[in-house]
Amino acid sequence: MASADLREELDCSICLTTYTDPVMLRCGHNFCRVCIDRVLDTQDGSGGYSCPECREEFQERPALMRNLALRKIMENLLTTQPTPRETGIFCTYCVDSPVPAVRSCLMCEASLCDKHLKVHSKSPEHVLSDPSTSPENQKCSIHKKVLEYYCSEDATCICVYCLAEEHRTHQVESLKKATEKKKKELTNVLQNLITKREETEERVQTLEEQRRKVQEKASGEAERVTALFIDIRRRLDDLEKRVLSDISRQEKEKSLSLSALIQKLEIQKDELSRKMRHIEELCNMTDPLTVLQEPDTGDLCDPEEGGGDEDTGGHDNQRHDVDGLDVTVISDTLHTLCDIISGIRRGIYVEEPASLLLDINTASNYIHISDDLKTAIRTHKRQNRPETSERFQDPQVMSSRRFTSGRHYWDVGMRRSGWWSVGMCYPSIDRRGDRSCIGYSNKAWSLWKNNCWYDSVRHGGQEIPLPHNISSDRVRMCLDYEAGELSFYELCDPIRHLHTFTTTFTGPLHAVFCVMEGSIKILGEGRNWEKRI
Repeated sequence: MASADLREELDCSICLTTYTDPVMLRCGHNFCRVCIDRVLDTQDGSGGYSCPECREEFQERPALMRNLALRKIMENLLTTQPTPRETGIFCTYCVDSPVPAVRSCLMCEASLCDKHLKVHSKSPEHVLSDPSTSPENQKCSIHKKVLEYYCSEDATCICVYCLAEEHRTHQVESLKKATEKKKKELTNVLQNLITKREETEERVQTLEEQRRKVQEKASGEAERVTALFIDIRRRLDDLEKRVLSDISRQEKEKSLSLSALIQKLEIQKDELSRKMRHIEELCNMTDPLTVLQEPDTGDLCDPEEGGGDEDTGGHDNQRHDVDGLDVTVISDTLHTLCDIISGIRRGIYVEEPASLLLDINTASNYIHISDDLKTAIRTHKRQNRPETSERFQDPQVMSSRRFTSGRHYWDVGMRRSGWWSVGMCYPSIDRRGDRSCIGYSNKAWSLWKNNCWYDSVRHGGQEIPLPHNISSDRVRMCLDYEAGELSFYELCDPIRHLHTFTTTFTGPLHAVFCVMEGSIKILGEGRNWEKRI
């Protein structure tokens, strides 16, 4: 009964079967990993999560912790105590009502319940076994004797007469011993299978984690692209409104000018028609005195509408005064599309880093500089460089290049174990004394890393703690000179912002590196980085 009760404790409350890869919630209840994952998936989007057993609520999806102790108990119990099951075999002697058999006697070829087992013969020839519907199958088919031995050469079970006859020269052992060997082999196989299953489950968990990361990254990229296209559509809509408004404005202005000119020409046309009718009347008169007494015909013609080429020239000038739409202004406005496209490209792509070199003339004698001037290694062996006013006393080194404008970034590789600092400084920084260490004066800004932690950021002797554990071996420094910003990022996935200094730069800046322990390496430098990284 104790075993049965214990078996019930090994049943998952969701699927009501034995645990498969048991995991535990923070409230202490255990479930199959697949079962609880399925329940939590159904709770996604509902605003919270809860334990299926005690209903304890969690604001975020709870982490699943593998219960290794429960798993070990479960495996040991299942190995030593197989699950009890109904055999469907009943006692041979309980003829009035069927009673389940608990053992079978190979000698009597009968099945026994608890009651008849107590009074059954205890002599050695009466061999008891698990309940069987065919006890005769456990006897030798030739000699009709109980199978008591196992021949490893023929891989068969034999009786005592078989042992004395055809198997007398073979390697034979008792069924119990052979069974123990077989079970031992099976146990080893089982252990190998368990190990492989655990490895497979770990691999599945790793792939599931990768799948979740891919989904999260895809979701983030989708949101970024959606926001980008929303911004593009907004800018295109604004541009369209500007162009259409400009076209409408020009159309109204030109229409008013043309309407005024048309009205003027209509008046001229009416006057010309009147004069034409008067001249035609004169031409149709028969009285010469009337015709001759008419004032000079030259007065009938408008001086501004002189005949011949002057008339044509006048109309050409009027047509020239009222020109079509100014497409140059419209084209200039449409050229804004190029600026939009360029902005989109800058938002999507970041230029590859170029070269940034260390200035060995500023390097401390306790820093080894690689031949390519990109790696600084802390050393306790003095480098015997000449002592100059440029050289740092502390294990520091500056870049040979200085920056007075623009946006730039540097990628720095480092070891997880080590103590170093990276940042920017004015060339007037002290090279000796307490204020020479980067970040300990107002002439430098720095990020400090100590072993597996980003320790702090420093400027002007003030320290801001950064309790961030390191998950990547690369750091990016981003300088926006005009904006007065120096930012630090950890190049993990996704990129993690560590800190941004905001100030007004008053002179040229140099990249500067301090290596107390370990080493750092400049991986590259680039321009025109985008803040959206």
